[in-house]
Amino acid sequence: MIVLYGYPHSRSARVAWVLEELGLDYEYRMVDLKSGSGQQPEHLARHPDGKVPVLCDGDLTLFESAAICRYLAAQYGKGRLLPECIAEQAVIDQWLSFVTTELEQPLWTQAKHSFLFPEAQRREEIIPVARWEFDKAVQALQRRFDGKGYVTGTLSLADLFLAQTLAWARGMVKHELPESLDTYTNELIARPAFERARKREAC
Repeated sequence: MIVLYGYPHSRSARVAWVLEELGLDYEYRMVDLKSGSGQQPEHLARHPDGKVPVLCDGDLTLFESAAICRYLAAQYGKGRLLPECIAEQAVIDQWLSFVTTELEQPLWTQAKHSFLFPEAQRREEIIPVARWEFDKAVQALQRRFDGKGYVTGTLSLADLFLAQTLAWARGMVKHELPESLDTYTNELIARPAFERARKREAC
């Protein structure tokens, strides 16, 4: 049995989305990060920093959303979301790295200094810099992908990660996206698998 440990509106959302796109049976277990459940010894044994997502599949335990999603697609996808060609996989990995480092990192910086960190650790002056950094990454994205079709031509992990990150940017830290990327994001999160994942996390 596959078990996903997650928390609503976190990176576990993209793992749930991949699980739903692949039609896999899984159990969702919510880790209440606000109450400190992530720092309990039981969860620290799964994730060294007490975060989510964590995926358990038999004897295998994985943390970090990119590693988890890549494993799921490689193990169960049969070419869906992750191509079997090594060179094509490298292109997907390239985009996963871009999304998680260039786009997502400044979003988390904004969130941390807006509402996640204890007030004593927040630095308001960092927020405008992080917003500028995100906008700069969006401009870089548009030089290679303008929001038309899929990132690599067919639906892949790259699209799920990109759309989930852009949706998070709009909803959590109120970024305005270019119209083409806004439309792209809307089309991706309208997929039935995304809605099923959202409902699983809301339970």
